Amino acid sequence: MPLDPVAYQPYEDPDDFIREVTDRIWVQRDISYIVDNYEPDSIVHGGLGTVVGRDGVIEGSLMRIAQVPQHVGQAEDVVWEARGDDAFLSSHLVFSADTHIVNGVPTPIRKRTIANCLYRRGRMVEEWVVRDDLADCLQLGLDPAEVARGLRFRGYEGSMTKPAPADVLTAGDSGPRPDDHRPECEMVLEFIEEVWNSRRLHKVTDFMPRDLFLHTIGDRTVLRPDGYQRDLLTQVAPFPDARFEVRDIQTNDAERYAGLRIAVLWVMKGSYRGVPEFGPLTGQPVDLIGVSQFLVQGGRITREIRVFDQIALRAQINSHESSFTDTNIY
Repeated sequence: MPLDPVAYQPYEDPDDFIREVTDRIWVQRDISYIVDNYEPDSIVHGGLGTVVGRDGVIEGSLMRIAQVPQHVGQAEDVVWEARGDDAFLSSHLVFSADTHIVNGVPTPIRKRTIANCLYRRGRMVEEWVVRDDLADCLQLGLDPAEVARGLRFRGYEGSMTKPAPADVLTAGDSGPRPDDHRPECEMVLEFIEEVWNSRRLHKVTDFMPRDLFLHTIGDRTVLRPDGYQRDLLTQVAPFPDARFEVRDIQTNDAERYAGLRIAVLWVMKGSYRGVPEFGPLTGQPVDLIGVSQFLVQGGRITREIRVFDQIALRAQINSHESSFTDTNIY
């Protein structure tokens, strides 16, 4: 069923809609446009938890824009997929290259953000947004632990508190989806289960070619299967029982973006009882929200762009005050 233009009017298509609306709010600084763009009871899930209601979105956007008034975010990709005939879910990859003044010296800051947005009849209903705030800290010379101590983890509400969808290819957190590119989606889901969850890291080469790219947090680019394996080990080592729940998936095949991209919204659930990367072990559970955009070419994953907020993860860990000791970890 074709998507009704009411879903993205007055723009050409959902891709154009997302690019123009984001630019209007974040670059032209028309913060009041959020009133027209978001439903009053809209829900936004991020690294620090859930914000319910449009007023909270306006306040948060105002503070972020004020912190970096010269910010310009460039749309790097828009992976959108219909949700019924009057709605769409977009996975908007934003690349920014801003300049901060640090001790009187202009300092370039590169980072990525991914916003998964559910729009119905041109209005934001629910959003899942992840930012690479670690890149800010590293490039500004800030201590990530100190920055995290100034943040408050508010916890999750709504869909993020419910069990993961039973069949994400049929319906994810955003609702029923079209059965597009099923073989490729099944391949990506198998990759996540085999490599990420079952820790069969040697199987990376079953799904990815030698010349793979992983663009990830801290504005880092990881190359080749060996680099991919080491990066994944680093991510899960503080949480040895970590599992990745897939909450949503969408696809888009467009020549301007090099072909078929598959966006996956995931939540890493684990307990902080492994490598003490983020301070004293607490043993408490964490929920890390993230988005990965996979480029599939010739039946293989040739690139992944993975974004999550490690600074917010530190803040979540800090919210647990109990101490933890386990001599059997190693």
